[in-house]
Amino acid sequence: MANLEYNKKMEVINQLKNKIVVSVQAMPSEPLYQEDCMIAMMKSVVKGGAGALRLAGARDVQNAKKLFSIPVIGLTKPDVIPENWKEIVYITPSVKDVTLLVKAGADVIAFDGTSRPREHCTLEDIIKYIKINGRISMADISTLEEGINCQKLGVDMLSTTLSGYTQHSPEHSEEPDFELLEQLVKNTKLPIVLEGRIWEPKEVDKAFELGAHCVVIGSAITRPQLITKRFVHRELTK
Repeated sequence: MANLEYNKKMEVINQLKNKIVVSVQAMPSEPLYQEDCMIAMMKSVVKGGAGALRLAGARDVQNAKKLFSIPVIGLTKPDVIPENWKEIVYITPSVKDVTLLVKAGADVIAFDGTSRPREHCTLEDIIKYIKINGRISMADISTLEEGINCQKLGVDMLSTTLSGYTQHSPEHSEEPDFELLEQLVKNTKLPIVLEGRIWEPKEVDKAFELGAHCVVIGSAITRPQLITKRFVHRELTK
């Protein structure tokens, strides 16, 4: 049984290699959060060649698993992101959240792998429960030290998702954190995912050149309000 689970997990991890993963997410307060809108967005990016989806919430994970044969990365977030979001854990923060994603059918479960304090359980609890359920664990981290710690705790993959979004990793640039990607590739033995602030195809090319296993793109594809804001801001700063 253990070998069967290992082989199944490796099959999914290999499916993700050199792929563009599209993060299709919206907050409940946003127009695109409606279920039919999210399904339409998922269909659109899959038609465009997305190799996998990164989705927030059991509803969207369940719908994606019914519709597509590509890997689905699932996570949970609160309906409203707290004002002190840099200080707290809010991505898949509890075992209960993991349970919801497992039942929905997520192939990979993404969670906060930072060193920030947790209310509901420990980081070890999250990783253990994902493993018990035979799913792939993807730790969203913000520093090299957090990545190394998560590797010691037995995670399957690391993602740079939270770089620039915690107190331990202030945002120094509008570009993706290529430096953290390089450090993780050199200092861990895990597949490394580049996520965060990716807006140009050339940045994807650079990520793969530096050893990224796959690249997650969200806002540049699926957040119309942010795409619009970039163009508007450009006009205002001329």
